Amino acid sequence: MDTIICQTPGVLQCIQTDEPCPRSTEALLKIRQVGICGTDLHAFKGVQPYFNYPRVLGHEIAAEVLTIPPGYDFEVGELVTVMPYFHCGQCIACRQGKTNCCVNMQVYGVHIDGGMRMRVSMPVSALVKGNGLGADQLSLVEPLAIGAHGVRSAGIRPDEHVLIVGAGPIGIGTMLLAQAAGARVMIMDTNTSRLRHCKAISADLVTINATDVDMYDQLLYHTNGDMAGVVIDCTGNQLAINNGFNYLAHGGRYVLVGLQQHEVTFSHPEFHKREGTLLSSRNARTEDFDWAIRLLQKGTIQPDMLIKHRIAHRELPEVFNALLNPAWGVVKAVVDFGN
Repeated sequence: MDTIICQTPGVLQCIQTDEPCPRSTEALLKIRQVGICGTDLHAFKGVQPYFNYPRVLGHEIAAEVLTIPPGYDFEVGELVTVMPYFHCGQCIACRQGKTNCCVNMQVYGVHIDGGMRMRVSMPVSALVKGNGLGADQLSLVEPLAIGAHGVRSAGIRPDEHVLIVGAGPIGIGTMLLAQAAGARVMIMDTNTSRLRHCKAISADLVTINATDVDMYDQLLYHTNGDMAGVVIDCTGNQLAINNGFNYLAHGGRYVLVGLQQHEVTFSHPEFHKREGTLLSSRNARTEDFDWAIRLLQKGTIQPDMLIKHRIAHRELPEVFNALLNPAWGVVKAVVDFGN
């Protein structure tokens, strides 16, 4: 069967691999669609922490159940998504219910081979019922759950000023979840086309270009002089993360959803006088998936808010590098593995 594998940084190939053989607690899934995440792009560039090569990418999955062991509440032909974080259940994090940051975490498509292949065997415990959602919607559940976890971790209050830094797919998803939580949302980026796209999604949104000479004045103006009560970084860019400390209100919370390889640095006196809170937000939990699914079911979030490019799986090795080119205007790309 066709399998897309990242052999080394910069080298993506479509190869032939054996069909999976599900175990007694596993379902056989036909992959319908896989979203391309920043994690996949960073892996291709060779800047993704926790990553080894070669690796089958892909963890934003929409799939069809082909076989299911008896006794489970799934049916053949049902569309599902996957919670791609395999935790041990025994470490200190798991014992506290923080399965998203398990000491022994194995993330599908990062630590272990992922979903960019025709069929996969998957523990039934990792399946998430589609509840009537289509493939486009299901391929968005996991990235939206990432935003949902960041928003929940921030403890956003209604009408609180929230700044999202980074208008990529995770940033846009986090923006939509923060709005659903009742926040007054601003989003910052250096890419004007992405900022225009965000504004087209939500007329109430405040967009700020990080390269504007008056960007601090804009932040002060839109927050009535307070700065942002919550800053959420979704860039995974070292400079952007370090600069984010400067946007924080006194008593504010800074949440790092984005991930990069190097040190985070900031002025201790400036952070100290704010009595700021610094949080990392890793992966997502069941309640985050549930929230994302509810918003997709209600139509609060529509697939066309994010998905702008579709790629047939056999064409992916040819065009993957181009997805990194801003001229392509990629927001969210999905890979189709056929119906």
